[in-house]
Amino acid sequence: MPAVLTSSSLSNYREYLGLCKLRVVGLILFTALVGMLLSTEGWVPLDKVFWGLLGIGLAAAAGAALNHVVDEQIDQQMARTRNRPLPQGALGTREATVFALALIVLSMVILLGFVNPLTAWLTLASMVGYAVIYTMFLKRSTPQNIVLGGAAGATPPVLGWTAVTGEMNSEALLLFLIIFIWTPPHFWALAIRRRDEYSKARIPMLPVTHGIAFTKLHVLLYTILLLIVTIMPFLFMKSGLIYLLGAVGLGMGFLYHAVKLYRGKGDEFAMKTFGYSIFYLSALFGFLLVDHYARIFIRHFFLS
Repeated sequence: MPAVLTSSSLSNYREYLGLCKLRVVGLILFTALVGMLLSTEGWVPLDKVFWGLLGIGLAAAAGAALNHVVDEQIDQQMARTRNRPLPQGALGTREATVFALALIVLSMVILLGFVNPLTAWLTLASMVGYAVIYTMFLKRSTPQNIVLGGAAGATPPVLGWTAVTGEMNSEALLLFLIIFIWTPPHFWALAIRRRDEYSKARIPMLPVTHGIAFTKLHVLLYTILLLIVTIMPFLFMKSGLIYLLGAVGLGMGFLYHAVKLYRGKGDEFAMKTFGYSIFYLSALFGFLLVDHYARIFIRHFFLS
């Protein structure tokens, strides 16, 4: 007989989805898709897109689930995270661990079988970097945790690139560098607002160990560095004027928020800066796509 979908099973299903941090996975998949589309001037094979995004997404969800397991006690102490499935007792540690491991195996089967080994091993390394190296060690040991651990979160466009081409090049590494430099000002803005919770949980985030003023200064400095880095694709002739105008405009907007945060009182502008940083990254990669296809159109229809 077919299984009956009860309210209890639906609730359990939602809790497992809650382990996956779907909003974060969504941003990861978007940047991976941009990496795929930028990797070639032709059409990207749909099977590469489907299997590549599925494998990368499952690995990202697995890393998120393992993060829940490792941070269960910390999550209980923080208002932002205490409603997650494990602190609430909706799922057990064993269930969450088995779920995460199953996602990892499924991800590797898909990437090895339908994409390519390079993407599979890079995806696995990225997941381990986030769920193990960052969450278990860096997060708990150094105020530079988000800088050092940011490499894991910066890999999605590279994974998308390798999923299509089977190799890496300088353009893929530029995409990596942009997200790598973006991560500290993005996360530190949130950490400023949540500093008391991190202090209670004994997590040495920069605002906890060095104070708000010091963190604000570093948000500003990293934002300036980010503005410089995002111009590099144009300088190295990897993108055109559409992207340049978008990167400068968005970068000036980020700089505006960073300056307001730096000059403001306490955490007054922290969440506005954090919110803008999410919009910024999505819009920046959107400009990369628009510029990419505009240049292809011009070459094919006006310069050929």
